[in-house]
Amino acid sequence: MFALVFRALADRPVMTAALGAMSIAFSGILVRLANVEPATAAIFRCAYALPALGLIAYLERRAHGPRPAAQVRLAMLAGIFLALDLVIWHHTIALVGAGLATVLGNTQVVIVAVLAWWILGERPPRRTLLALPVVLVGVVLISGVVGTGAYGTNPGLGVILGLAVGLAYAAFLLVLRRGNADLRRPAGPLFEATLVSAFASLAIGLPLGEVNLVPSWPAHGWLLTLALSSQVVGWLIISVSLPRLPAALTSVILTLQPVASVLLAMLLLGEAPSAIQLLGAGTILVGLVLASLRFRGEPQRQPIAEPEIG
Repeated sequence: MFALVFRALADRPVMTAALGAMSIAFSGILVRLANVEPATAAIFRCAYALPALGLIAYLERRAHGPRPAAQVRLAMLAGIFLALDLVIWHHTIALVGAGLATVLGNTQVVIVAVLAWWILGERPPRRTLLALPVVLVGVVLISGVVGTGAYGTNPGLGVILGLAVGLAYAAFLLVLRRGNADLRRPAGPLFEATLVSAFASLAIGLPLGEVNLVPSWPAHGWLLTLALSSQVVGWLIISVSLPRLPAALTSVILTLQPVASVLLAMLLLGEAPSAIQLLGAGTILVGLVLASLRFRGEPQRQPIAEPEIG
């Protein structure tokens, strides 16, 4: 059953990446609702996702055999970057709110494009290069560094931490793509990354005094929802799309997440971005459309690797 679902998603990688971005758009809101320490939220987001991811990874292993050790090591390395991303991002949420923190983390749009070109030799299509500055302008506008009335308790520090999140997020995306070379098995790399991330978040949180391993209600109800909706469903379908699209295009599509997060945080949490920040959301949508269109006469996008269906 999982193989049929993954195959259907793999046939539409752009739609799958967009669906995954929307699935994780609630992440910041659920972290706010849980109202626990940043590292604690990261630990349980990963821990609660492990049983479901482990079951799917086990079925993949039974069907296709063990994955190469090099790919396993890459997925585990991605887990360290994921832990850094989550813990720092949760701190940013406390400083500038769920919507803006999500947007600041998506400075990865620029970072991924540059790193993919430099490290992987993936020269982005011209339309993506045109879209990147448009998206970057939108990110800057939403961040609140332009104009007055920026939302958040400490927007300046939030911007600094948000840029650190963008770097960790970019590293996570790139390394996970390389650890997911066998396109038949998206759950295995995500399980390994999530497992390592749980322990790495614990190691980060202990010296900061941010670890509380005693479950409480309703906080852990929100964390369980976060784990299943974002870490399992959201990132699993994103893992299906990542190796099938150019890195820069994928990162631009994932900016659907901050746009949706800003709007959802306004509706559900009462966050109040300024008019300039809302203009930034519209700017990102323009860049997203620009990057996703295939112009007449342009060759079809080539994936990083052909899927091995069998």
